[in-house]
Amino acid sequence: GKINGKGYYFYEKGGKPKPDPSVQHVIDEYRRQTKTIFGGKLVTLSDQDILEMVFFPVVNEACRVMDENVVIRASDLDIASVLGMGFPKYRGGLIFWADTVGASYIHSKLSKWAEIYGDFFKPSSYLEERAKSVRPLGAPKTAQQAPTRSRM
Repeated sequence: GKINGKGYYFYEKGGKPKPDPSVQHVIDEYRRQTKTIFGGKLVTLSDQDILEMVFFPVVNEACRVMDENVVIRASDLDIASVLGMGFPKYRGGLIFWADTVGASYIHSKLSKWAEIYGDFFKPSSYLEERAKSVRPLGAPKTAQQAPTRSRM
């Protein structure tokens, strides 16, 4: 924006950047479409809110994967999350971390966001079942461990 004079800000010589009023209508429309304004106020998110909005849908998808028996055990997803997506090792992996947070809490947050933002956040049936039964996400489905061969 500084060189070509177009963007969210305009720059006066030697001055600080100032918001460009000509793009405000674009910003307002985007905020309306993405539901980031409620009751005339811009939604503010804490660092914790952002972390949860990024990782809880990933946990939800991992629950779908476990429900469909794509993996042998939850620890497979923990290893994949650490080695494949750079999830912090000291957190133990995605499912291990999710179990420390709690299925009920994750389910309640996803349900709330699904009402506001749509089906992207809708909890999976596996997550819902684990939240209701207060069972860890990483616990086997039945008393016997899942099949010993991967379906991949």
